[in-house]
Amino acid sequence: MRWLILACALIPLPAWAEFFTLKGHGGPIMGIATAPDGRIATASFDNSVGLWSDQTPEWLEGHEAAVNAVVFNGTAIYSAGDDFTLRRWPGGEIVGQHKGKIVSVAASKTHVATASWDGTIGLWPVDGTAPALFGPTGSGVNAVTFSPDGSKLFSAGVDGSLRVWDVATGEETDRLVEHGFGINELIFNAQENWIAYGAVDGVTRILDLTTGEERDFTLDRRPILALALSPDRSLLAVGDGEGYIMMIDTTEWRITQDFRATLRGPVWALSFSDDGQNIHAGGIDAAMYSWPVGALSDQQQMASTEPSFLKDPDEMENGERQFARKCSICHSLTPDSERRAGPTLHGIFGRPAGSLPGYLYSDTLQDSDIVWNEQTINALFDEGPDHYIPGSKMPMQRITEQQDRDDLIAFLRRATDDQN
Repeated sequence: MRWLILACALIPLPAWAEFFTLKGHGGPIMGIATAPDGRIATASFDNSVGLWSDQTPEWLEGHEAAVNAVVFNGTAIYSAGDDFTLRRWPGGEIVGQHKGKIVSVAASKTHVATASWDGTIGLWPVDGTAPALFGPTGSGVNAVTFSPDGSKLFSAGVDGSLRVWDVATGEETDRLVEHGFGINELIFNAQENWIAYGAVDGVTRILDLTTGEERDFTLDRRPILALALSPDRSLLAVGDGEGYIMMIDTTEWRITQDFRATLRGPVWALSFSDDGQNIHAGGIDAAMYSWPVGALSDQQQMASTEPSFLKDPDEMENGERQFARKCSICHSLTPDSERRAGPTLHGIFGRPAGSLPGYLYSDTLQDSDIVWNEQTINALFDEGPDHYIPGSKMPMQRITEQQDRDDLIAFLRRATDDQN
């Protein structure tokens, strides 16, 4: 019944042409999608998708790691992420799987495409018939987008290549760009026959596929992490690693706005509202922000409350600093996990690994005999999670200095005492 209500009886979002936020996630916003009925879907580092029909979300949960991308295809919602899976909602069943993280999803009427760091592109028919894998391309694939009729698929990758694929045959039919630096984002405008791409080195270019002319809107910022095209195709929004949103008028080919959306951290996700009046953005903050397109610079910025991992290191003692840098993006210190990617560390000392109720652990961690204490936490960061607990969902990271590990453990002992 819950999913029937979710699928069929959601109240559409109002057509806001004002600043607003969608709050509730427990981690950075990695992807945003909008539907014609006004709904918004947000993909987050907290392993979930938020589906917003007003400012209260329905949580789509099932991914076992960060969710990087989400898309509406008219009949369902598809999401994909660091757990290598493509899932369909309502229900959350796995409809596709790669051997590496999936960082981009695109949908046509008949197929969903996935870009994976395993070097392949997945093509998953929406009717459940046999899928296909394009590639391998020789490097990770960062972005995919269909032509409107679904016959062609464009892909961009870590090797800087922009490829064209025939969906029916799976063959690479053209290579439009050899950039030399990784291309992160793609937008194809079939009506005017141009393709926009953004790259690791900060390049933002539009390639006219009829004339071969390239327009360059590169500024002295990098990398480009998000692109979005307005519904009427008159504006191209560009988000970068230094927190800016640039607006390009695609009729006059000029930059109309260049807005610093956040003082700290990147802009990872962009999408226009279905009426084109607002631009939605996500980044390091655990909220989606939306600004009226015509008044970006008049509004407040993202991340008004600075996440702990971005605070000035001089404001913290060393143990707290290590926690902020290595742990705080995934774990809280309160009794409530706060929708983070990992479980709360409250009361961690003496707790068997994989035992906190309500959190979906990897089988590796759940089946381990580890009990968290000074020795096991020290070993975790000395060896790194990928070596200490192979197969765990924990990010690969180490703290190499013994004093830093000792200070972190002392901080955790104080901050996670279940008597606090």
